[in-house]
Amino acid sequence: MPELGRLPTGERVEVVTLRNARGIEMRVATYGAIIVSLKTPDRDGRFADIVLGHDTLDGYVRASPYFGAIVGRVANRIARGRFTLDGVEHVLAVNDPPNHLHGGVRGFDKKVWTIATRDGGAAPRSVDLRCRSVSGDEGYPGTLDARVTYTLGDDDSVTIDSEATTDAPTVVNLSQHSYFNLTGGARDILGHELQIDAAEMTPVDTTLIPTGEIAPVAGTPFDFRCATPIGARIGASDEQLARGRGYDHNYVMRRAPGELARAARVREPESGRTVEVWTTEPGLQFYSGNFLDGPIVGKNGTTYRHRWGFCLETQHFPDAPNQPAFPSIVLRPGATYRTRTVWRLASD
Repeated sequence: MPELGRLPTGERVEVVTLRNARGIEMRVATYGAIIVSLKTPDRDGRFADIVLGHDTLDGYVRASPYFGAIVGRVANRIARGRFTLDGVEHVLAVNDPPNHLHGGVRGFDKKVWTIATRDGGAAPRSVDLRCRSVSGDEGYPGTLDARVTYTLGDDDSVTIDSEATTDAPTVVNLSQHSYFNLTGGARDILGHELQIDAAEMTPVDTTLIPTGEIAPVAGTPFDFRCATPIGARIGASDEQLARGRGYDHNYVMRRAPGELARAARVREPESGRTVEVWTTEPGLQFYSGNFLDGPIVGKNGTTYRHRWGFCLETQHFPDAPNQPAFPSIVLRPGATYRTRTVWRLASD
């Protein structure tokens, strides 16, 4: 199997290439379960890579803001790196002072996953990856066994199925952290037209931790219930935009638990490429690439400038272990954590 490279420890990082009948191609690395590339056609049939990333493993190790990775054990932020479960306080790594972010210093994005299964043939359509996080890892209780399956369908869909089990009570909230740019990385994402199927969001404090409020989006720059360019209101005078340096907020998906429903749709007008995001998760973090403000050199020598990519991270709400009113992310022995997200790709 081809390799992306080797870590300083000598561990080999492999890459699996998935292809469907229409020529869409997705490459997945065992390091971080990263989606390294996703090549899709525009309205004229010209293919381009629509996710940000690096050409080499070294790029992901040295200078990657979670490009394409599975993040966890708990995606997003946990206030002050602490939470209490069953009366016991757990102290986590603080890697986004003063908070814990995306699983800590060495979360799932920096682990080498094991390829458990993949369908056969020269052009496989799915790959199954597994990772174990032992008790005490980054401060979390319980040994957690996680599994992620990527499937590339002939209907031009990418399905992400995640599961986890534990041997002791713990918390888990996995998310896929790809940065999209439907131009193929040719320019920033401010002209992309975004629709989010949510009437509410969770406001944040100055450290980007939810205040606990569920706030309506009507009449604010956060209202994307009708398709709107990402850049249309990103510079508006708004306290929440100022705190996030743009959009970096969780939207509330109202649906039955476990129901797969559409959460968002994005269209890039010039190429005609679209992505619909469907999920069973109760939350969707929309991030407009606000912290892409340093000299990150990505694929083909491209410099990823401010707002060169956006993320639509399906998840439970940020800081859920410290917010009793939010949907719980507690996982106990004998139960299985399961979530599904589907990206429906198209061009018009």
